[in-house]
Amino acid sequence: MTWEVLAVRFATRQTVASQVYLNYHVYGEPDRPLGMDYFFWVLRGPERTVLVDTGFTPAVGERRGRTMTCPVPEALDRLGIDPAAIEQVVITHAHYDHTGNIDLFPNAEILISARELDFWTGPYAGRVQFGHSAEPPDIAGIVQAGKEGRVTRLPKRHRLAPGIELREVGGHTPGQLVALVEAEGGTVVLASDAVHYYEEVELDRPFLVVADLEAMYRGFDELGALVAEPGTVLLAGHDPLVLQRFEPLEPGFAVRVGPLTERKG
Repeated sequence: MTWEVLAVRFATRQTVASQVYLNYHVYGEPDRPLGMDYFFWVLRGPERTVLVDTGFTPAVGERRGRTMTCPVPEALDRLGIDPAAIEQVVITHAHYDHTGNIDLFPNAEILISARELDFWTGPYAGRVQFGHSAEPPDIAGIVQAGKEGRVTRLPKRHRLAPGIELREVGGHTPGQLVALVEAEGGTVVLASDAVHYYEEVELDRPFLVVADLEAMYRGFDELGALVAEPGTVLLAGHDPLVLQRFEPLEPGFAVRVGPLTERKG
């Protein structure tokens, strides 16, 4: 089965390389400006639509200094998606920019790595170096969905549907997930925050926020091997280049991602 893969931008911000890459000074390069885009992802199949991550709300974005380009409810409406009709939502990891708006999906099964959920409901999640990246109400929303019987705790590998495999790679967070999605013409490696920017794998530069550096490097190697296969493309989690590398659905808002929609050169 093949899926249409959409990357949907809902927010953005301006930053600098030293606030993006771990120990940026060791590379001996001058600091430089970088944009950071915020996406959620839509997997459209012939019989159902799967949502990957749920963004953050305008209130959270304003408090954290992010610029909303299209709030998630509005983005879903533009795509013709009824949140109440979504049956499955994958949470790749529990940082604030991937777990907001859970209440929009009252009928959805929430899929998250067991390792990830255990960490964010455990004793170390509140420590400042972890906790600053999460929103406690979002975690509480996932816990509440679990009490309603709507949370599925995933092992290291999980076949979500024909043509979609979820893999735990860790690194950025304890249970960071990636998705391998069969699209027309080949495979999309939906990295989420296992790879924020293409430079991370191209230049071997870890992101600033890391739970396990060895696992992050190992994830780079695993994803690099996957995308070296013919007919495979990498979809980074926050890189503005995503909107340039693939065919626009609506310019500046969403792109169709796949081997046949990748823009060469």
